[in-house]
Amino acid sequence: MKPADSEASGARLIAMGSAALMEGFALLGFETHPDADVDDLDRLLGILLDDGSRALVLLEPDLARCDCPSLVRARAESARVVVTEVPPLRAPHDYHPQVEDVVVSVLGLGALEDR
Repeated sequence: MKPADSEASGARLIAMGSAALMEGFALLGFETHPDADVDDLDRLLGILLDDGSRALVLLEPDLARCDCPSLVRARAESARVVVTEVPPLRAPHDYHPQVEDVVVSVLGLGALEDR
């Protein structure tokens, strides 16, 4: 689903993941790709990278942590395509973002403790 006014903002707002979560992002005006798989992600990011698009791409963990070539490329070389991970709808309390590992390796385990 692609909102009619998404191009007026200058950047595409895209969300990929479970159909239930995508319904919420569609209400917020995101272009959504319900139940997308790794091939869908690779194809979409390849298009965004090759045509010079600007985009914010939100992914559920299964997609955000895959090794598809276009995702690796987007993270390594593109400031125009920002890719970030959102917690899964069905298990938000079990969510462990990848950035936590970086914080712990740099600042130590105590950096994430409640104070």
